[in-house]
Amino acid sequence: MLFPKKVKFRKWHTGRKNAKKLAVAVETRGTHLSFGSFGLKALAYGRLSSNEIEAARKVMARYATKSGKVWVRVFPDRPFTQKPAEVKLGKGKGDPVGFVAPVKAGRILFEIDGVDDKTALEALRKAGTKISVKTKIINRAVMGA
Repeated sequence: MLFPKKVKFRKWHTGRKNAKKLAVAVETRGTHLSFGSFGLKALAYGRLSSNEIEAARKVMARYATKSGKVWVRVFPDRPFTQKPAEVKLGKGKGDPVGFVAPVKAGRILFEIDGVDDKTALEALRKAGTKISVKTKIINRAVMGA
């Protein structure tokens, strides 16, 4: 699983939860393919856990074999906390339990290259099923980059 070597603050503020604003939030960075010929693009806002990212990476690595290469374009650096079961309200904030990567619509999550088109599409399709965000497969030829 991915997690940062160290963080400046153990616990972060929860962040905004206005569904209307999050629905229209669009990414400005990391929106174009930079490394591979095919990529997996997020279509909505979400928080990807390190487990989801690792599961998707493993699926893609299985298809990439020796000739292919996989790039992970997101990193879970935001800690999230959780209170133990059956704890009443109050009593402070919960303990950090893991890390997530906040993702807005338009962000490229994964890229793959070095394999044939059919294999790349199947690898990205399976990786997309591991992710809690709705995704779309894109390729360099369609993007015109």
